[in-house]
Amino acid sequence: MQTLHSLWQWLSRLPQHIAALLLGSMFAVFILQVVFRYFLGLPVGWTVEWVTIAWLWGILFSFAFVIRSGDMIRLDIVYSAVPRGVRRTFDVFAGLTCAAIFAYTLPAAWDYVQFMSIERTAYMRWPFDLVFGIYIPFHVAVIIRMLLLAWGGIAGNRTRDEVDLHPETHDYD
Repeated sequence: MQTLHSLWQWLSRLPQHIAALLLGSMFAVFILQVVFRYFLGLPVGWTVEWVTIAWLWGILFSFAFVIRSGDMIRLDIVYSAVPRGVRRTFDVFAGLTCAAIFAYTLPAAWDYVQFMSIERTAYMRWPFDLVFGIYIPFHVAVIIRMLLLAWGGIAGNRTRDEVDLHPETHDYD
């Protein structure tokens, strides 16, 4: 049973490991690019392509599978300044609006990703549908997160304002 628990813990952290590998590979290839271009005088184009693809996948994959809602940076000066009932209204309105927009544009995004299969990257010759394929899980994750935000506003769950932060007291440390 302990082995099953350990396996489950490892699998639950797999998205974090993948994101870390993408970030690590991006850093290693960037250093390789600097060494080849500036020290050896041999520019290599695939490094720029890999760093760009790893960055794209790292950002979108992390949002879809790694980042928790509480870890996101928010510009919520107005949101924090209004009473809880108004915040709930904001959550419902913003959540439903964003979910509707993303749900409406999902078929177009899917068509675009499929359409890009006819093009390939310049150096590594990867089909662009593979490069942009991570956008679909990201798109679906945004819809789900926004629906959960709206539901939290409707049900009265404190999803967005879990802790009342007061920066002057540093109670967020």
